[in-house]
Amino acid sequence: MYRIQVNCYSMRILRLLLTSLVIFQCLFLFSQETPIYLTNPSFEDLPRHSTAPRGWIDCGFNGESAVDVHPSGTFAVVKQPQDGNTYLGMVVRDNDTWEMVSQPLSTPMQAGKCYEFSIYLARSETYVSVSKLTEERANFTTPAKLRIYGGYSACERGMLLGETNLIIHPRWIQYSFKFEPDQNYNYITFEAFFKTPTLFPYNGNLLLDNASELTLIPCNEEEIVEEEPIEEPVEEPVTPPVTPPVVETPPVTNTPPPPVVTNTPKPPATTPAPQEVIESVDFDQLKRADIKEGTILRTNQIFFAADKSDINEKSFDILNQLYEFLQKNSDVRIEIGGHTNGLPPPFYCDQLSTARAKAVVEYLQRKGITRNRLEFKGYGKRELIASDATSEGRRKNQRVEVKILTLGDG
Repeated sequence: MYRIQVNCYSMRILRLLLTSLVIFQCLFLFSQETPIYLTNPSFEDLPRHSTAPRGWIDCGFNGESAVDVHPSGTFAVVKQPQDGNTYLGMVVRDNDTWEMVSQPLSTPMQAGKCYEFSIYLARSETYVSVSKLTEERANFTTPAKLRIYGGYSACERGMLLGETNLIIHPRWIQYSFKFEPDQNYNYITFEAFFKTPTLFPYNGNLLLDNASELTLIPCNEEEIVEEEPIEEPVEEPVTPPVTPPVVETPPVTNTPPPPVVTNTPKPPATTPAPQEVIESVDFDQLKRADIKEGTILRTNQIFFAADKSDINEKSFDILNQLYEFLQKNSDVRIEIGGHTNGLPPPFYCDQLSTARAKAVVEYLQRKGITRNRLEFKGYGKRELIASDATSEGRRKNQRVEVKILTLGDG
């Protein structure tokens, strides 16, 4: 009888332990399966520029403006939200800066676990601001991409959790991600970034709305790949030559021939014919009598790093000669014109040629030439002088020209 009572007591203790274990496991699994939430995932706030929406921390560069809350009409961004009343606008800039936002997570991501996340993305067809490179009005419409990072503090890019292709579409599309963190990150950061590899920074924009929570999923589950629309990215507008249609016009009778004008006015300055061009100029030998206003001086001795505006040291000799010429002729104002070959897209050619022309101006300015005597302009691939079919022709097209703007009395 005593043995039976002991056995019954042991069974009750065992059942109690098993019940406690089941409850503990359920609570543990429940806590592990609870989604990780974001604060203000739809970026709701008063529409305004240069201010991060509530709950988000701006991670921008020093001296640059913060992200924007749209649609406020500022920068001509008027797209309707995908969710709620507002959304986030971020840009990338031609001075090699870009925008980011960050915030702490409701609970940290766990290393070795996998999470599902989604967000709606689009590109605004208008985002009018000022180019940091040219200081002129520009439309920041070149496509950018989204990068998502995990970190231990605000704005820290500890691990790249996910990355999109270029967001080329103007309509809202949901993008899904599978995060596999390697550490227990408690912050998330969204970054707008350039096309990679980045041959040269440019002006672009990225719109974000309606982010989801982070939900645990099995790590062996296949990642959802969104099928993106096939659309051509927007480039800077370039007006193609127009070939007039052939129209047979009946002859007009009794029409006297046009009178012969002896004092023909000079063609516009944009016409290549009246511009005097000196090829392979040697600034050491250049005489004042050789130039006049509008003269173009071409040189093939100014070199840059591939796809960059960094001046190669092989260019210093010719640039120093140009500096000496300007020192001796203090009444001469010039324009440095950058040109590319015709292979890259127009927006890239414009950006690269402008940056290279500006780099030459800054070199001369550092040497001591006052800024009011120097102008720069990027012509991109609008004024090709040779065929791009050969490497020699492309080298000729990719050049720097010096144009005499004004010439005093000496």
